[in-house]
Amino acid sequence: MKLIPATFCLLALQASQSQAAITVTDDQGNAVTLARPAQRVITLAPHVTELVFAAGGGDKIIGTVKYSDYPEAAKAIPRIGDLRQFDMEKIIALKPDLLVVWMHGAFDQQLQVLRQSGIPFYFSEPHTLDQIPETLSKLGQLLGTGKKAEAAAADFRLQWQQLQASYQNKSPVTTFYQVWGGPLYTLNDKHIVNDALHHCGGVNIFGKLPVTAPVVSVEAVIKENPELIISADAKSRDGRGLTQWKAYPTLLASRNQNLLTIDGDLMNRPGPRIIEGAKAICEALETARSHRAQAPGKTVR
Repeated sequence: MKLIPATFCLLALQASQSQAAITVTDDQGNAVTLARPAQRVITLAPHVTELVFAAGGGDKIIGTVKYSDYPEAAKAIPRIGDLRQFDMEKIIALKPDLLVVWMHGAFDQQLQVLRQSGIPFYFSEPHTLDQIPETLSKLGQLLGTGKKAEAAAADFRLQWQQLQASYQNKSPVTTFYQVWGGPLYTLNDKHIVNDALHHCGGVNIFGKLPVTAPVVSVEAVIKENPELIISADAKSRDGRGLTQWKAYPTLLASRNQNLLTIDGDLMNRPGPRIIEGAKAICEALETARSHRAQAPGKTVR
């Protein structure tokens, strides 16, 4: 009887494994199964574009939405719509083998149509920073770029652990996180921004509101009297960022000069760059603490 060399058996086993179906669970708890690694991907939100690039699959993206502008290479990807409306005929014509999407009300009806086409979906909506490296790993499996995805996940996880260790024993700072100045949008405790805020020692004054991104009034902010106001609308052209709060000198954040701006794209997009946004929030909170000795006032109720 002829013996089969061990090397041949090993190669055959590896080949068999490479052809095995890939199954991961997305952020809605749905099982996403591909017969083979995706080669033609469409990303339907800016943050998922960043996640796919970080996971090593940027060269597999054949279509994306408006405002997918990071990294630089993303700007050259053909657009198939925006966060409000996308061109379903164009998507189907591109023949993607994977859609990576962010779920919200405006998409639901359109996604129902795409579901009938049989194109696999991966829903991405991380609510904590710990979910970012998990998502990178899962995308790496779906894209066949596991080595690069795992490296990116490990780097993110290390930075997040170090940041938490540096700020875990800091005193709390009541904070108003301003997404947009007109109308005045903020975020509640369920949004990923609050995960960073909480671990850095911040207390979200509107964290208990039932709506994830509620509109609040100036009067409501003044009533809560936060020690720190962080504005994430630095790119706003109407100049309403933090300027409006300077008109209220008795507001604790104004009195202690704790009106700070960060790049909203770093925090409002739950992608790999959110670790830089988290660092900016931690630094803003630390600045507010340093101002207490210079301008004593109310800190936490």
